Amino acid sequence: MDAIKILIADDHPVVREGLNAMLSRETDFKVVGEAKDGADAVNKVAELKPDVVLMDLRMPEMDGVEAMRRIREADPQVKFIILTTYSDDDYIFSGIEAGARAYLLKDAPRDELFKAIRSVHRGESLIQPVVASKLLDRFSQLSRRAPSGEELSERELEVLCLMAKGAANKEISAELNIAQSTVKTHITNIFQKLGVNDRTEAVTQAIKRGIIRL
Repeated sequence: MDAIKILIADDHPVVREGLNAMLSRETDFKVVGEAKDGADAVNKVAELKPDVVLMDLRMPEMDGVEAMRRIREADPQVKFIILTTYSDDDYIFSGIEAGARAYLLKDAPRDELFKAIRSVHRGESLIQPVVASKLLDRFSQLSRRAPSGEELSERELEVLCLMAKGAANKEISAELNIAQSTVKTHITNIFQKLGVNDRTEAVTQAIKRGIIRL
């Protein structure tokens, strides 16, 4: 299996070097480059074609949110993990809206970062509980009266709530005591009912429509 190609975008050299050294010890990771700001990240992604970008938010020249938007326009296949010191609601909301599939604070344990990279590469999402709570709170304030669309079953709602907490299929299976194949079926049904294509969109739409909230 090919290693996951990773680009690190952060304006602090010490942070980049530390992440590079840490990630390079994992046999399934390959750090293909570093970017010192958002504009540099846009250029490096085009040149190096990473699978996953670890993106800081506040950087000179161009911030992480704008960089993600520009990169997605050029290459929708690139996946983003926000790794930042900022847990303010506005940063979280903007980062997820720009396409991040994971949002971690820089004090997150290394195992959580490794898990996020592998999960995002598989097309899943992972958001730390402290961040997820703020994200849910922000969305719950939006469009509370929006139509909920086709009604989700009680089990689908349980699966959706666990997805909102960043749980992977295996974790949902264990929590609800159901087979992973059943979890996949529920997720497929959720996607169809909400008219979305991935987990992050499903959670975002569900919160916007008031289907789930804190």
